[in-house]
Amino acid sequence: MVYDQFTATRRRVLTSGAAVSAAVVAGCIGGEGGSGGDGLLYTQEVSPDGDFDPVVTFDAYSAQIANLVYDGLYEYDFDLEPQPKLATGEPEEERDGERYIVELVDGAEFHNGDPVTAEDVVHSLTAPVEEETQNMPTYQMIDLDNTEPVDEQTVQIDLEYPYGAFTEIQLAVSVVNAEVRQDDPDAYNTDPVGSGPFTFEDWASDEYVEIERWDDYWDEPQAEIESVRFEAAEDDAGRVSQILAGDTDAIATVPPTDWDQIEGEEGIQVHRAASPSYMYVAFNCNDGGTTDPDVRRGVAHAFSLDEFVSANLGESATALESPIPPIVDELGWDFPVDEWAEASPEYDPDRAQELLDDAAPDDWNPTIIVPPDDVRIALGELIASRLDELGYDAEVQSLDFATLGETYVTGEADDYEMYILGWTGGPDPDVYLYNLFHEDNEGISQGHFYDGSDDFHDNILAARESVDQEERREMYIDVVEEINEEVPVMAAYSEHNTIATQDYVQGLEPHPEVGYNPRLVSDETTVSLEEE
Repeated sequence: MVYDQFTATRRRVLTSGAAVSAAVVAGCIGGEGGSGGDGLLYTQEVSPDGDFDPVVTFDAYSAQIANLVYDGLYEYDFDLEPQPKLATGEPEEERDGERYIVELVDGAEFHNGDPVTAEDVVHSLTAPVEEETQNMPTYQMIDLDNTEPVDEQTVQIDLEYPYGAFTEIQLAVSVVNAEVRQDDPDAYNTDPVGSGPFTFEDWASDEYVEIERWDDYWDEPQAEIESVRFEAAEDDAGRVSQILAGDTDAIATVPPTDWDQIEGEEGIQVHRAASPSYMYVAFNCNDGGTTDPDVRRGVAHAFSLDEFVSANLGESATALESPIPPIVDELGWDFPVDEWAEASPEYDPDRAQELLDDAAPDDWNPTIIVPPDDVRIALGELIASRLDELGYDAEVQSLDFATLGETYVTGEADDYEMYILGWTGGPDPDVYLYNLFHEDNEGISQGHFYDGSDDFHDNILAARESVDQEERREMYIDVVEEINEEVPVMAAYSEHNTIATQDYVQGLEPHPEVGYNPRLVSDETTVSLEEE
């Protein structure tokens, strides 16, 4: 499960800043002016869509609330390793990776007193496919006919084919109350019944969400914070002014330009965690000048991504050499990152001029589309300015979420020849390479339409359907080497998850998976508000 974490955060990438100047009035339930007390005011960077049912939750900001209301079958720790939560331990694997048996803990209950059963787990895994929700691609390998309860506390999960990332991704599913949800799915979406440490209390679209500690929570540790109010300030300046003025207890995503100021402010703590995010510049390989790999190489040589990341993001991000973020590589893959770095196009304006003069169409004036996010607008403008210096007039268009989502998948050069987007996956390369490069997802989650070599798409699919990590590793190396050579996409940077808190907020550390933030209750840390 990534619920769909990679697609959830895709919305964030597309909409970050889409409704700027939306700073909210920061009423505080935690005390006078956000000064602590028993409740936490947490300021998100984007308002939740309002889908609090994990079967349909598709944005990271609704997921952040859902993850406090629901428990997962397994949940990621701070090292992105899935740990059993509603499960008793590791799953039992059968049939060469096409069947998994999971035992559930005794005594787990939903907020309404219903026990958590195998039927609830089965429904949580199969409903996204049966109902064709936006999360369907995450669970499509599940065999719907043969995934079933063995008994009340035992789940049998059958797959259509072995899937190498199954235990790392799909088993980290939030478990819904099947009976209540099926009785009225629409009501369940905004009045959820979970088994997590907090109960869902109130929600006003684009204004706030309130949750309260469940004092009868079935597991340990119990939450120490009594309540949480989520509000949003989509304008970076709005969030910064709130934390500096003491009008909120914590803000998500510290703007890079304000990092030093906030970090140096007395009484405020800044926290950072590497994340599995992947930001990139993609080329239209379907239509226009960028169908020629030499044009793409020319653009890649025209500017320095490393210098851009250092100047514009500083400590908030890490430059990338591939579509696989470092935090994923560190989970036992050991990819040849140094070799990839050497093979990637480096800043060389003379080579860029030579390639573009030979390969670019006459009067080439490419359009670069970007989300309304300051950093990605700046990256688009850097590319355009470098192309202008080389004699080509590029146009940068910043589009709102709805328009950008409709545009970058058309494959039409009149709409774009480059786009800048991002993706947050999970602890396996498949959720980057399959979703963002395989031909199955052309016009869906990728708009570069890269045909590739004879083995390119076959390797991505074969790696997806293998459970042999070394075999998968070798196929992924071939795929990434081709990406770096043919440049349908340029890997840009991995943005860290950052949170700023008032110093009376104790134990709040950012989780690598953005949808887990704020992580208020776990075996590793439990957040509290220091008494004044």
